[in-house]
Amino acid sequence: MFRIPASERRYQFKITLKGIKPPIWRRIQVKDCTLDKLHEHIQTSMGWTNSHLHQFKINGVIHGDPQLLYEGWRDETPPVNSLRIRLRDIIPADGKRFRFEYEYDFGDDWKHDVLFEGCLRAEKGVRYPMCVEGERACPPEDVGGVGGYQEYLETLRNPDHEEWDEMSDWRGPYRPEHFDAAAATKEMRRGLPNWREME
Repeated sequence: MFRIPASERRYQFKITLKGIKPPIWRRIQVKDCTLDKLHEHIQTSMGWTNSHLHQFKINGVIHGDPQLLYEGWRDETPPVNSLRIRLRDIIPADGKRFRFEYEYDFGDDWKHDVLFEGCLRAEKGVRYPMCVEGERACPPEDVGGVGGYQEYLETLRNPDHEEWDEMSDWRGPYRPEHFDAAAATKEMRRGLPNWREME
């Protein structure tokens, strides 16, 4: 059982983008929150722009926003509502490490391994959420998944490639090895626009 009071508990996760070598990953610490909010923390720490659909797969069960994932799809089994499930609902009672999957952009099919590493006591004077560390820049949106990303990098590495000019102009300067945890923390705290309020 958790030995840290719920109000002082901070959850630590390591998020690793699957299929990429060397790995692109982030380590974050967050307060107890909904899965929908965890989605937001993953987006902002990784460097995604929340431009596509997403879902979690936890113990083989899909979790997501029913309004986004299955609106009008009455033949499909609706997901568990990620706006109603909190971290404390999915983390094992003994606090042991626990893995699940986060998928973003069903076209590019970006799958992330989400590892719950444990609960920590919040430090006095420290604001949360925060990105503790990580490595390498997030792939550009709509690059074509793992395969498209590898081709994109190969093209950028070869100025003689026939598509070098096009790829260089497509997303502007791109530094695949760059990552700034402080900047990621700033984005996590800024959060994402609430699309429900924008409709």
